[in-house]
Amino acid sequence: MPESRPRTAVRLRAGRSAAVVSGPSGLEAQRSNPHHRRACPGEAAPSTVGAVAQSATRAAPGRSGAHACDLRGDTGRAQCNGAAWPRRRWTRRVQVAGGRADADEGAAVAGAADVRDVEVSPESVELLDLARAAAGIGTFDWDLSTGRLAWDDRLLELFDLTPATFDQTIEGFNARIHPDDVGQVGELLHSAIAECGDYQAEYRVVRADGSLRWIAARGRALCDEAGVAVRLLGAAWDVTDRRLSQDRVAGALEGMAVGYLAMDADWRITYVNAQAEKALGRPRAELIGGIIWELFPSTVGTDFEAGYRRAKDTGQPATFDAYYPEPLNAWYEVRATPEGGGVALYFLDITERYRVQQRNELLAQVTRQLTDTLDAEEAVARLAQLVVPMLADWCLVSLVSDEQHTNVRRALRDVGHWHADPDQRPLVEAYARVRVTAATDKSLLARALTTGKPVIVERDATEQIRAVLTAGEATELIEQLAPESVAVLPLRGRGRTGGLLTLFNGPARGAVSAEDLDTAADIAGRAGLALDNARLYREQRSLAEGLQRSLLTAPPQPDHGQIVVRYVPAAQAAQVGGDWYDAFLQPGGATVLAIGDVIGHDTQAAAAMGQIRTIVRSIGALDDQHPAAILRQADEVMERLMVGTAATVALARLEQTPDELARGITRLRYSNAGHPPPFVINPDGTVHPLIGARADLLLGVRPDSARHESEVVLDRDAVVLLYTDGLVERRDQDLDQGTQRLQDTLEDLAGRDLDELCDELLARMLPAEPDDDVALIAIRLFRQDRPRPAQAGPNVVPPNVPPPRDVEGQPG
Repeated sequence: MPESRPRTAVRLRAGRSAAVVSGPSGLEAQRSNPHHRRACPGEAAPSTVGAVAQSATRAAPGRSGAHACDLRGDTGRAQCNGAAWPRRRWTRRVQVAGGRADADEGAAVAGAADVRDVEVSPESVELLDLARAAAGIGTFDWDLSTGRLAWDDRLLELFDLTPATFDQTIEGFNARIHPDDVGQVGELLHSAIAECGDYQAEYRVVRADGSLRWIAARGRALCDEAGVAVRLLGAAWDVTDRRLSQDRVAGALEGMAVGYLAMDADWRITYVNAQAEKALGRPRAELIGGIIWELFPSTVGTDFEAGYRRAKDTGQPATFDAYYPEPLNAWYEVRATPEGGGVALYFLDITERYRVQQRNELLAQVTRQLTDTLDAEEAVARLAQLVVPMLADWCLVSLVSDEQHTNVRRALRDVGHWHADPDQRPLVEAYARVRVTAATDKSLLARALTTGKPVIVERDATEQIRAVLTAGEATELIEQLAPESVAVLPLRGRGRTGGLLTLFNGPARGAVSAEDLDTAADIAGRAGLALDNARLYREQRSLAEGLQRSLLTAPPQPDHGQIVVRYVPAAQAAQVGGDWYDAFLQPGGATVLAIGDVIGHDTQAAAAMGQIRTIVRSIGALDDQHPAAILRQADEVMERLMVGTAATVALARLEQTPDELARGITRLRYSNAGHPPPFVINPDGTVHPLIGARADLLLGVRPDSARHESEVVLDRDAVVLLYTDGLVERRDQDLDQGTQRLQDTLEDLAGRDLDELCDELLARMLPAEPDDDVALIAIRLFRQDRPRPAQAGPNVVPPNVPPPRDVEGQPG
């Protein structure tokens, strides 16, 4: 059988401090510290405290033996093969559990809790030496009693020294350390020695050629029974590449334009960069080592905490915007990323961006407020609620009358008010009722109104406002409201002031900032332009409506019927004009009703409507022609006069023969040129449209257009309604839907007084702000064997028209 290779065994005996070292005879200790070697009989002494775990060399073939070293804690000495051997009190332990021995560097054996035989072969020891050399790890042993600092060859190489050039002193060690690191390393060494604890440091070494290397060192101080450190053992290795990489990363982190903050698994801050210091308003010395929830308690229960925990729990980045209150009073854009078991934060102070965004949103909201309604004054009045509290603590909005009075009390009226504090709103409302009447010609309002420029009071506003108010309720209210600053901004538009925007701040907020003043001035400019547009709109609408109404004459009131007319202009001035109604009596006594709508709108359409209406009524009033003949001649006249437009028209002629008069009925003859059909409400409440047999072209399209007409017999108390398309056609419903809705409404209103019927019909059919103007004309037929009803008003007919006849056909 091949000869077995010698092995070294370490036996740990429970109940006493003892180690049994058995192995080949001539076992030698590691040669790193030969001057401390002390041999037991028959054995070379270990050179360091870590001899058992760290070193063994090959023994002479065939020689083996067992050497027992009892480490007696009571004497502080060791017995090696019966001979005394001085020992130090070693604090490192060999832990043996589960059939495996783990020995730390410089391992000593004392009071083991378990007994195991652990065999370490020379090959293993050689492999350990090779591995340590390959890893570039050097060892050191500092005897604190003698001051001798022993290094192995690898450590000497790391420091660019040799046994001849290193004097084995702590001063020689310090001489090689970068001057900026000497103090820190000294403190760490002193702490380890004072506490008999671990030593851990990273520092720079200045080599002979001036180059720098980063060294990482780990060690432990060994103490005697009195607790006094007597030795410091450890190892060191080159970490230059890692530190350079870390420095590059750290440099990148420090140079980032965003804040970076790293936390470990316990939410303890481990790193912050310069931008984070700036954004958080604290130096990193105060931040590193602190718990995030303790340093920033306002993050608890907010989007900050939710985002951090979401990133840690899900392992996915979480991005969000959140506001942190005083003392930071800032908005942050945060990206929380899982990193190293903890969470890293990349964040940016976006307060300025957020304020710009808020400003833009406010301006957009103001613009919508001013453009979504045709009532600019109402929209401007609501500005107070939009600008508070973003621009001021409270606000008043005033409007200037169109007459532009120089007297502030006659020119202004407060129309809007708001306060950020609900408890203060009643005071503001009361102040708004009396402020203008109490203002003098020297008031801030008067100054802004007359100069057209902002008036700013940055402090002591209460006293300055009170001084220019007449004594009374207004002065008492302003003292209770107690503004510290005020800004009055004119609402300017096209060379005139349409109103005033007054911003007030209390003492806590201070004067209105320059940024807020710029925003307020922008809002004031938009509001002023909206008010001026509204003024111009009112003027234009008044002009168009006045022209339209001037062309719509009052209808006659024949004895046999009551005629009611209505005209509702469109909400937009550009849509006013083009719709008309008419009623006239022909020479033979027949009553003609007309309704029409010129293509187009505005004042030009109103003028064209006037021409067409005049043409139709002139032709119809000259003789007793039927509706189709009137429209046919109107086509010819429009061509001859070159009226360059077209119109929809419906004509209805109410006529009677003596027999029909005796029977109490009336014949309605009608013709339609592309117009919505008239409706008839029968005495029994039924409703039906008058739809002719043929659909004719619009008036003015072709001079030779064929015109057709239809007839229907009406009973007494029947109602005939003619109307324009604005009554039944809207953006949200087509003509057929509107016509059916009209029929349903007429059925519901049947039997009502004619004036009431027309008013209620318009109220139900039209929106608050109609898109198109509407004209309608209605007639109710009376019994001709009775006097005209009083509610129908007087009989109004032109001269030279045959008087109405009674049922016998005699003059009445």
